[in-house]
Amino acid sequence: MNRMLPVSLLLLLAMAGPAAAEDMEITPFRTVNQSPLVQIFGLPPQSEATVAPSGKTVVSLVQDVASDYTVSSTSREQIHLDGESYRWTLAARHGFGGRFDAGFEIPYVLYGGGFLDSFIIEWHKFFGLPQGGRTSAPKGRLLFSYTKDGVQKLKMDHADSGLGDISLTGGMQLYEARDGESHDSLALRASLKLPSGDSNSLRGSGSTDATLALCGSMNNFTEWGSLGVFGSLGGMAMSDGDVLRDQQQHLVGFGTVGLGWGPWSRVSFKFQLNAHTAFYRGSTLDELSKPSLMLVSGGAIKLPGDYRLDIGVSEDVAVATAPDVAFHLGVSKQF
Repeated sequence: MNRMLPVSLLLLLAMAGPAAAEDMEITPFRTVNQSPLVQIFGLPPQSEATVAPSGKTVVSLVQDVASDYTVSSTSREQIHLDGESYRWTLAARHGFGGRFDAGFEIPYVLYGGGFLDSFIIEWHKFFGLPQGGRTSAPKGRLLFSYTKDGVQKLKMDHADSGLGDISLTGGMQLYEARDGESHDSLALRASLKLPSGDSNSLRGSGSTDATLALCGSMNNFTEWGSLGVFGSLGGMAMSDGDVLRDQQQHLVGFGTVGLGWGPWSRVSFKFQLNAHTAFYRGSTLDELSKPSLMLVSGGAIKLPGDYRLDIGVSEDVAVATAPDVAFHLGVSKQF
């Protein structure tokens, strides 16, 4: 179980209010791998299986705060990822024609030394978890570097912020069945990520990325609350980028699977696994060449005014392929 899970559960329980009239559907977290070498590409955070209703607009504001610390080396390669990233994403999608929606995602990315090092060290110490070298590393440092065969191919050691790569999105409803006891959906989603961010500061990849994914969900509303499962499976094609250009993959597969329970009509708890194949080749280091698997746990709250708040914490199930820990907050509303 995610070692940060109790924090998410306590936050959700503390914010839970009186029940509303409608059952709460279980929907995916809008988050992806926040590794500085992965978030620059166009992995789609949106994997909901329903499109925006015709004539309606769904607006979301998402924040992801991630802490990275991993150091690995072989006789030919050395990698050092130590720092924190903050990513805010404004997304909107508008429904039309009864079966389609289209929208955009605009990210703002900040890198720095951060403040989470001491908190994570004390958390690991309290639960008897391995520190992975954090205790001997300087606190509050920002250093992303990669060397191969004596050539330094990546180095970033200064704080930076600015716009990231903007994405255009679209969805088509393939199937939907809804009654008072269940809601099943299937949608086809696509996105196009444009190279608008600065790749030298790892706010973009320099590549144009196109994705296509099939997203499905099943929700059942019972006397025990709402029960839901969801998943997605897709692929991404990428043009040549600027970051580790000669080692970049041009095709990547990705997917999610999750489940949740809404014991009250305003609160739900959920778990989600995010996976993707490696973004780089020509390396024996896990940080670059190993498929990633991360667990996101937490839940959602319905707030007054029909706002929805997602609260989640993620960790790297496949060690070193994603940040040690990342905190996710997302607010959305339909207009």
